[in-house]
Amino acid sequence: MSSQDTLARLEQTIAQRRDADPASSYVAKLNAKGLGKIAQKLGEEATETVIAALTESREALVGEAADLIFHMIVLLVAKGVPLAEVMAELDRREGVSGIAEKAARTAD
Repeated sequence: MSSQDTLARLEQTIAQRRDADPASSYVAKLNAKGLGKIAQKLGEEATETVIAALTESREALVGEAADLIFHMIVLLVAKGVPLAEVMAELDRREGVSGIAEKAARTAD
């Protein structure tokens, strides 16, 4: 099983739980609170990931990174953006210098 399969399954599970009972589903609870809460939670997870990278163990970083990816997918599903679209963008950028790619975005 590839990591992409794992992410696809996670995206499917999040999509299925989006409209579930908020009392029984964390994903549904986040969605019931709205996009602002989902974005806030993603920001919190990003901060926790940075802190773990700078001050905590490898295991803590792995756990926080998993939380960050999970919450990113919750946000993407809430906005109707398929993970495949993000993966296609990463594929498009593959082999392109990060400096050149950023310059191309700011030139638009």
